[in-house]
Amino acid sequence: VVALLAARMFGDDDLSKSMPVALAVEVFHNFTLLHDDIMDDSPIRRGQATVHEKWDVNTGILSGDLMLIQAYQHLCEVPNKSTLPALLCTFNRVAIGVCEGQQYDVDFEVRDDVTIDEYLKMIELKTAVLLGGALEMGALSAGASQDDADHLYAFGRLTGLAFQLQDDLLDTFGDSASTGKLQGNDIIRNKKTFLFLKAIELLGPEGREELNRLFSDSPADPTDKVVRVTELMASVGIPQEVAQLRDAFQAEAYAHLEAAGGSAEVKVVLRALAEGLLQR
Repeated sequence: VVALLAARMFGDDDLSKSMPVALAVEVFHNFTLLHDDIMDDSPIRRGQATVHEKWDVNTGILSGDLMLIQAYQHLCEVPNKSTLPALLCTFNRVAIGVCEGQQYDVDFEVRDDVTIDEYLKMIELKTAVLLGGALEMGALSAGASQDDADHLYAFGRLTGLAFQLQDDLLDTFGDSASTGKLQGNDIIRNKKTFLFLKAIELLGPEGREELNRLFSDSPADPTDKVVRVTELMASVGIPQEVAQLRDAFQAEAYAHLEAAGGSAEVKVVLRALAEGLLQR
């Protein structure tokens, strides 16, 4: 959707120039989910059995591989072939970033020395670059300048960072009835998100020791663990810390959106889309 909106910003009103890009992004994104589900041993995706559960791991791997190839096939169908070199460069850069981000995420599960900067880099690669890349490629397919496309990439990348921080915040401090997710799931899984890393930075020695101990344990009933970790995080203002960084990223994102050329009407839609992501 954001790829199509970016193209419409620069005159692709019937979306004929950008539909191959949108299809490439969508198929690529679903390829990453297919392989992520294997790596995470996830049994369910979108309410259905995952591919490796319904069939087997080899089928899941090969199906994902084929989807990656199909994504390139879609991209090569752009009607304006003069845009293809730039589109391929952007697509390759984004694809490499997403895979690197997934590797960082896997590595962080067994590391005890993850820094805040490393965590932000991981979510930038794993989540934010695809949103930015979709906007950049949509704009390029419609004939936008590289400068305008770069502004849209930055808008998407920064919005993606803000979105992931908000997602982390809601996981711990959100209401399950509103989010549709199990509250405290990151705590239960001992996932070292920005919330955990910032709390370790701000807590005193006793608090740090307790938080590290809680994150080294996986009790059968995690209720008390979730409550205590949430208390420790709240005691040093973690919700406010997350909100401050989230809002800073989003403010910078909106500045890039305004700096880009193109339709002001579509900019309003993109801004509303970003706000919807952050106000879940």
